[in-house]
Amino acid sequence: MGLLTVIVLIAAPEGLRGHLTRWMIEVAAGVFVGNPSTRIRNRLWTVLSTRVGDGQAIMVEPARNEQGWAIRTAGRDRWLPVDLDGLILAARPRR
Repeated sequence: MGLLTVIVLIAAPEGLRGHLTRWMIEVAAGVFVGNPSTRIRNRLWTVLSTRVGDGQAIMVEPARNEQGWAIRTAGRDRWLPVDLDGLILAARPRR
């Protein structure tokens, strides 16, 4: 079995949660898990990143790298993924 995709929405508009339930299962409030194709993941991310507003969106998806996954973030006050010699770490934004 391949890795699953995980999406976390924080303080995001309600409509986004409804949109995601078409493709994924909401296992906890704002946490979605599923195995959509790359094409669907990219389309979902386009919708999330443009409509997240003042909230935050995080997507962890399968990738061909050392860790086996990649991360995308969108929204305000978000942690930013940083590649450190092939290892993805999260950098907290300065205030």
